[in-house]
Amino acid sequence: MNMPGTGDTPALRSVSRIIKGMPATDGAGVELTRIIGQPAFPMLDPFLLLDAFRSDKPEDYIAGFPPHPHRGFETVTYLLAGRMRHKDNAGHEGVIEPGGIQWMTAGKGIVHSEMPEQQDGMLEGFQLWVNLPAEHKMDAAAYQEYPAENIPVETRDGGVEVRVIAGVTSHGTTGPVVQPMTEPLYLDVQVPAGQEFIESIPASHNAFIYVIHGPVITANEAGEMVQPGRDDLGVLTQGDAVSLQAGENDAHFLLIAGKPLGEPVARAGPFVMNTRAEVQQAFEDFKLDRF
Repeated sequence: MNMPGTGDTPALRSVSRIIKGMPATDGAGVELTRIIGQPAFPMLDPFLLLDAFRSDKPEDYIAGFPPHPHRGFETVTYLLAGRMRHKDNAGHEGVIEPGGIQWMTAGKGIVHSEMPEQQDGMLEGFQLWVNLPAEHKMDAAAYQEYPAENIPVETRDGGVEVRVIAGVTSHGTTGPVVQPMTEPLYLDVQVPAGQEFIESIPASHNAFIYVIHGPVITANEAGEMVQPGRDDLGVLTQGDAVSLQAGENDAHFLLIAGKPLGEPVARAGPFVMNTRAEVQQAFEDFKLDRF
């Protein structure tokens, strides 16, 4: 197998672990599944948290996420269904629609709310937390926001569809989100039954797949076939490419990778810094309305 644009056979990544999400609540009691950030899987550098939410019951989500602070990292909100209004203490406001992405760099501090813009129907999506390096944790807050129509879609052989949110694919498509500090790759992939998806991943990056609908067929470190299913996260070993197949059913998954920072992490609630003293300072600054 040769990757597009290369002449060498790549070292394929396999699945080293399959992580099951745990039920959690956040905000004003919103029910969700926590995959990264739970005791069994606290982080995968530079990724600090991955929450998935999926419900057609308004009582599960309507209370939303009232105003809350962040410092020292980025929050990435991606919606598959429903609408979410974002508003912050700096006057920034907008609505994330289905297929839209909001990549928010909290930096030195921001207070924001995320509230569903609907009274009924399905709300489904993800929030990913991405760490920032120490020298950029106190940068000014910033946003990269794109609706579905601004996210390029690749159609590959066999009807494979790839929505490219961040990074550059092996087929040369570039996503709109750019973050040189962690060089993220964020792909939303749909593979018809019986088809294969092959993608290059920078060898320096940590990577995982999160299965929205499955199963997804791939190999583990022993070379045995494994099939992560719906709501499973598969941690990928090191390598520079991955091969994933759909079985009898269509498969839908996220493929996410990023460059690890290799720095100490001190975290408490909505703050992620490098030392406990910096976290304590964040709480003090928030208390004194310095955000």
